[in-house]
Amino acid sequence: MEIQYFNRGNQNVEVEKVYGDAGVKWLYQSSLGKFLSAPLVKAPISVLYGALQSFPISRLKVQGFIKNFDIKMEEFLPEEGQTGADSYSSFNAFFIRKFREGARRINMAKNIMPAFSEARYFGYESITDDKLIPVKGRFLNAKELLANSKWEGTFTDGPLLLARLCPVDYHRFHFPDDGKVLDHYKVGGLYHSVNPIALKEKQDIFSTNIREVTIMETENFGKLAYVEVGAICVGRIEQSTDLTDFKRGEEKGYFLFGGSTVIVIGEKGKWSPSQDILEYTEKGMETYIQLGDEVGLSK
Repeated sequence: MEIQYFNRGNQNVEVEKVYGDAGVKWLYQSSLGKFLSAPLVKAPISVLYGALQSFPISRLKVQGFIKNFDIKMEEFLPEEGQTGADSYSSFNAFFIRKFREGARRINMAKNIMPAFSEARYFGYESITDDKLIPVKGRFLNAKELLANSKWEGTFTDGPLLLARLCPVDYHRFHFPDDGKVLDHYKVGGLYHSVNPIALKEKQDIFSTNIREVTIMETENFGKLAYVEVGAICVGRIEQSTDLTDFKRGEEKGYFLFGGSTVIVIGEKGKWSPSQDILEYTEKGMETYIQLGDEVGLSK
């Protein structure tokens, strides 16, 4: 299955080069893989594999990974205290690399929501039970995704942005506006892959995977439900702040090894995803957007 996406930066449709493509296909499309997936997607194995990426020997994978996926390393800082060819002490240290100052610009216009992740985006003006995610199966409603009766009514029929981070991407995620945190909680679950191949085969991944939910009151977009979804081999989801007050563009946290997803849901009528995201979502195609670029507009 070829995964195409629209790259807003160069206005081209591109084909995704998938990390671990053969393994994902085997796990979700073969009889043996499906049989073995039950233990593999549970916390002990996935967390252990993620932890192994912090061992010093794992740094031997870094240079090959950079070359294979043509990662522009001039945009990134070395690990603190590291220099020269060995810029990272482990694969995880490379995986959570930070941008150099000036490598990305956060859009500060009050009516524009900046991209909170550098990722591939689907967008919807209203989430209802009858919506379908192209390729990715049955659409999620707020009740299933948030798993908290206190907040599900707040976001019923509201807009949604789904940002899929591939293993090759920058894996830190950021706040989309100024504001304050109203609530934060964790939802236990599994560690299925969020690769479109897996999502096509298993339609309830976002509602059954482990996730962290932050409910925010923002200055320009109303209340937001900010959901970080764990995935296979993601050792941890780390929060970088004390989750009280926050500023637009400030780092919120990061995923340790593995591709994953950030989902942002809004209140009905407060804002809408950007037009190109909506148009390509209708075509069943994600839009690749750099950190800080426009992903939504207030109403």
